[in-house]
Amino acid sequence: MTTDQFADRHIGPDADGERRMLETVGYDSIEELMDAAIPEVIRWHGTLDLPAPATEAEVIAELRAIAARNTVAVSMIGLGYYGTHTPAVIRRNVLESPAWYTAYTPYQPEISQGRLEALLNFQTMVTDLTGMATANASMLDEGTAAAEAMTLARRTSKSKSPVYVVDADTLPQTISVIATRAEPLGIEVRIVDLDAEELPAEFFGLHLQYPGASGVVRDQAALVETAHAAGALVTVAADLLGLTLLRPPGEIGADIAAGTTQRFGVPMGFGGPHAGYLAVRAGLERMLPGRLVGVSRDADGNPAYRLALQTREQHIRREKATSNICTAQVLLAVMASMYAVYHGPDGLRRIASGTHRAAARLAAGLVAGGVSTAGTAFFDTVTAVVPGRAAQVVADAAARGVNLRLVDADRVGVSCDETTTDAHLSAVWSAFGVPEFTGEVTETLPVALRRDSDFLTHPVFHRHHSETAMLRYLRRLSDSDYALDRGMIPLGSCTMKLNATTEMESVTWPEFANMHPFAPGEQTAGYRELVTSLEGWLAEVTGYDAVSVQPNAGSQGELAGLLAIRGYHRERGEGHRNVCLIPSSAHGTNAASAVMAGMRVVVVACDDNGDVDLVDLDRKIEAHRDTLAAIMVTYPSTHGVYETGIASLCAKVHDAGGQVYVDGANLNALVGFARPGKFGADVSHLNLHKTFCIPHGGGGPGVGPVAVRSHLAPFLPGDPLGGSVDGQPVISAAQHGSAGILPIPWAYLRMMGAEGLTRATGTAVLAANYVASRLRAHYPVLYTGNKGLVAHECILDLRPLTKATGVSVDDVAKRLIDYGFHAPTMSFPVAGTLMVEPTESEDLAELDRFCAAMIAIREEIDLVGAGQWPAQDNPLSNAPHTAAMVTGDEWSHPYPRSVAAYPGGVDRAAKYWPPVRRIDGAYGDRNLVCACPPPDAFED
Repeated sequence: MTTDQFADRHIGPDADGERRMLETVGYDSIEELMDAAIPEVIRWHGTLDLPAPATEAEVIAELRAIAARNTVAVSMIGLGYYGTHTPAVIRRNVLESPAWYTAYTPYQPEISQGRLEALLNFQTMVTDLTGMATANASMLDEGTAAAEAMTLARRTSKSKSPVYVVDADTLPQTISVIATRAEPLGIEVRIVDLDAEELPAEFFGLHLQYPGASGVVRDQAALVETAHAAGALVTVAADLLGLTLLRPPGEIGADIAAGTTQRFGVPMGFGGPHAGYLAVRAGLERMLPGRLVGVSRDADGNPAYRLALQTREQHIRREKATSNICTAQVLLAVMASMYAVYHGPDGLRRIASGTHRAAARLAAGLVAGGVSTAGTAFFDTVTAVVPGRAAQVVADAAARGVNLRLVDADRVGVSCDETTTDAHLSAVWSAFGVPEFTGEVTETLPVALRRDSDFLTHPVFHRHHSETAMLRYLRRLSDSDYALDRGMIPLGSCTMKLNATTEMESVTWPEFANMHPFAPGEQTAGYRELVTSLEGWLAEVTGYDAVSVQPNAGSQGELAGLLAIRGYHRERGEGHRNVCLIPSSAHGTNAASAVMAGMRVVVVACDDNGDVDLVDLDRKIEAHRDTLAAIMVTYPSTHGVYETGIASLCAKVHDAGGQVYVDGANLNALVGFARPGKFGADVSHLNLHKTFCIPHGGGGPGVGPVAVRSHLAPFLPGDPLGGSVDGQPVISAAQHGSAGILPIPWAYLRMMGAEGLTRATGTAVLAANYVASRLRAHYPVLYTGNKGLVAHECILDLRPLTKATGVSVDDVAKRLIDYGFHAPTMSFPVAGTLMVEPTESEDLAELDRFCAAMIAIREEIDLVGAGQWPAQDNPLSNAPHTAAMVTGDEWSHPYPRSVAAYPGGVDRAAKYWPPVRRIDGAYGDRNLVCACPPPDAFED
């Protein structure tokens, strides 16, 4: 191995390991294996046109040069993005810690208690500050949270009106996202200046901004009362820091609160990633989209955390799902929650008061210098009125290193935050041409709107204010969890592979982290260069013509791709085309996204091999020929197979006037060997956390770029500040979505190069076939393609064993914890199965360790089947086993403690101990508790 080649470090198996794996699978080379696995009709034999791979040191140097092209000015633009001080203990031990950023979504709660507790802290923080009853575990950003609030109001409002009223003083990017989401659903968005206009007679929902985009703080109680009288629900998009001083939405009867937690210690990152939030009043909690952490109990009756209610509900309900969101912003939600834990309620009040005092001083200085301001009540943002001079003031401030917001020709917006200093205020006064202000200032918050209720009263927000206490708290939580820094996470469909440190390194550099998404273009040259090159490389890899990185999750990429298809048909005068064909095996988000894009889902059957049934496809095409808009198909299939009929499928749909959407979830099985944009697809979304190494972060952040052929390029996502939805939809609140983590895939692509990317794909497919070959004698492999091969993942069928022995797929998943593994994907896409994806990053020793564990578990299942262990009392039914359980004074089970704690092959020195026993999910759903329980709940 040459140590300067990054691909040799990223790809797990060495030359000897690769040879042994090939011998097991029965091929002489990876090239031969891929030729057998991939249908020749789509097989590409070219070489990707990418720069030659750079070393890790070279990539860091290149990123330094790109970052240097950004100018990090003092940002006083506001509009939902603010300067913040990330406590170093949180930055180092959460954002930069693989124990947090390499963790998977907590679908196996017994080994996710640490991040679940952190998310419960997040939910408690949001409910306390907003005064609402229940909050979810984060949204993608404020814009998408507001859009979800709109659809929630539509589902639950008693009004039959299609009108949704939006306060004209709402953040402009939020208005754009709401408008994009509303139009396909037949919702009429009506922008109303609530200071000058009356509410309409009928409407189903009202969106208010608090404080407004102008900075003004208004008493909204009467508006809420009027809306309720009309049968409408009210959403308040509230600034959480402001709510430490201002009366919360819940106290005036708001139904929904939405917003962002960015200013709670999360850098601006040129637009993201940030944790949005969504909270609801009592009675709406079971309608809440996204993920919700709840408190349940384990097998010993002890309190334990889990995801509650809607976990992956879009996979269950498909086209009847209430949302297509299948992710969150966990890593950023953890940061925001820890910011609140570290500062506590008193610290947050001090930060908010300091921010407000800075804004009050700013306004007083402007007024003393003869500049009028719009509104007398504000929290952190002042709108100054300078007729005809606004552009010049903004330019003068920029020359002094401060960015202000140009509202229009006559008005300038100035926002303060916890980073604002006296020097910043002096620069702003100078830009306005007014003298330094030295007088006394008074608070501008109306007495009637000041908060008098307590918040963050739970002990967790009072115990960890020293760095020592916070450091140990973070360590204790991360020690409870299983992440990639411990061992293999063999999840099919979700692809948990190496997130290299070099890829991660630049994310926290100030030149990338501290950039406002609406900063002037001349200050963002580095970011624009990075985005342009990354989009170009992704287009080359996929064979498409254009790419947008705006979607900040795979689900949002799906929506963007379908809206592009919708826009294309409408421009050609075929807006009646609204049928989307979706195979029965597809990801559930596909169907949910199609409905959100205004399409009607028609399901296409799959045959006994799991492939799309081309005969049924012909029937469905013929039945809907005149209205066919698209087909959504995952390739390789959701079953982990290279279907041979993909080229024929594309041709059939095109002949009927439809477009082909290839879900890019499994692109990591194609890169370098096949390109969707060249084998018949028109559009794909990509999951950068799966194929291009953005870390999963416990369930977010993610980026879901959309890639299209040239005829769909005009319909890619547009500028959130542009406000237009006629041609270009607005998918997220920032132009480039979660731009702050784009250096990660950029570095991965730059270091791997064409040959490295191709090797990675081949090794991933080899690894999956190696696991399938080794385990086939013990568990049936459910679906295979040509010559019995799988693609990058394989499905192990446990249903015959369950029928014969009673041992369930859950039992096997929990027993794997005792062996030191995260379970593969359970019961998707087929109930009672495990989908295994080993990835290219795991070496042969780890693959063999996993195979040995699965074989040993099969032997344990046989002992249950033979009656040696009772069906209701055995190592599988009791798994996972905690240290407390196996070291207790009593042991009444028919197997020894050693079998429980140290099953065959487990390294005793490296043993992972789950903190809780198996969790009772049904109990948690029946007794929904989604905020921090009192400490006495954990007393023995």
